[in-house]
Amino acid sequence: MCFVVLGGMAGAALGQKPAEPPPAEKPVEAAPATAPPAPRVEPRAYDLRTTKRLTGEWGGVRTALEDKGVSLRLFYNQQFQQNLRGGLDTHNGHRLSGSYDLHLLLDFGKMKLLDNAGFFMETKGTWSDGINPNKVGALLNVNADAGDDHAIFVKKWWYWQKFFQNKLEIRLGLLETNKNLFDVSAYVNNEDVDFINRGSIRNATVPHRAGIGAFAKYSPWEWLYVQAAVIDAQSRDRRTGFDTAFHDEDRYNTYFEAGVTPKWRSAKGPMSGNVRIGLWYDANARTVFRDTLGGRRESETRTGEVGYYLGAEQLVWKETSDEKDAQGLALFARYGHAHQDAARISDYWSAGASYKGLIRTRDQDVFAMAVSQAILSERYRNEVHPRADRETVYEWYYAYQATPWCVVAPHVQVVTNPGGDKDDRDALVAGVRVRLTF
Repeated sequence: MCFVVLGGMAGAALGQKPAEPPPAEKPVEAAPATAPPAPRVEPRAYDLRTTKRLTGEWGGVRTALEDKGVSLRLFYNQQFQQNLRGGLDTHNGHRLSGSYDLHLLLDFGKMKLLDNAGFFMETKGTWSDGINPNKVGALLNVNADAGDDHAIFVKKWWYWQKFFQNKLEIRLGLLETNKNLFDVSAYVNNEDVDFINRGSIRNATVPHRAGIGAFAKYSPWEWLYVQAAVIDAQSRDRRTGFDTAFHDEDRYNTYFEAGVTPKWRSAKGPMSGNVRIGLWYDANARTVFRDTLGGRRESETRTGEVGYYLGAEQLVWKETSDEKDAQGLALFARYGHAHQDAARISDYWSAGASYKGLIRTRDQDVFAMAVSQAILSERYRNEVHPRADRETVYEWYYAYQATPWCVVAPHVQVVTNPGGDKDDRDALVAGVRVRLTF
């Protein structure tokens, strides 16, 4: 599919002749007292089928920049989805949506400025809001990457530094709590490469957000870590964050997580895993679901909500004994709870499995399935919406690595009780996602 998109460019690259095999090596001779300079290693010829990034190494410029501590990565994500049955509406129930992400990483150590320190920034652009909520009406967005039409904007940035032999890490800047900070999973974490439904990849009870803040992580041993963050509670999407973090009221969300990362022994080597528990405090005002006037509703708000979450994943079977080879079967699960008085979703859980290299000769492909459920709070059900119940999502995807720089992933979702309303029709959603690495 990626070659069809790129057209003639792919055809030209596929027409290249394979490289000649190297001549047989000669026996190694003793080096002279004054060894001659090592011969210059020529960059490998560009091959569209095997290059890790579509634009290659830029004639060696990219490699030279990375050696000096400057790394640039560009990703393009395109999705097509259709509501095949149920939900709110199947008429014209299909959409194309997508995004592009540009990552900049500066390694101050390689730049000879400051050891174990650097700077990271991600800019993003999105188009189309997908088929949710208009066509499906799901509580958990069936396309977590869909973000309406927005030109490129700075999504997050931070300065990072490590201390005490890399046991302590700090980050300061515009931080994002999901994906790379809290409740991070190796198998269900990113809508661009893992599952695409928000309920499959994100705990629905945790108030994830992006904002100006500080983060610290301490790992006294390889298998144990504790971490915490303070994030501006009033930040708004696609803004710098300075307009709220240092103005108006001082309100900050706080997060804490502790976890262990064991590597269980097996006949084929260590199998990695993670078990974690987290706590959060949300400083934003929330509406309390309470009838205080005998049938006439009174709007009441309060601040300072708290909750907790649990998460775990474990590689349970490996295909090879190579420690760096992750082929095999992994299991994962999550749970979260929030106070029912002011949380529409009071409980959430998910579980599933992921298998890398399921098909013979397709070692980099991934097949995965997950079930997730958002349970609407009993107080919300009693005071606001009598038909409220729970929304359950079943999702399957297969990530086919067409080339190292192109992954095509068809997926299917079944959403029961979209919106958490037990009277709504279950929805069947299918689609395909293409991710290109430039």
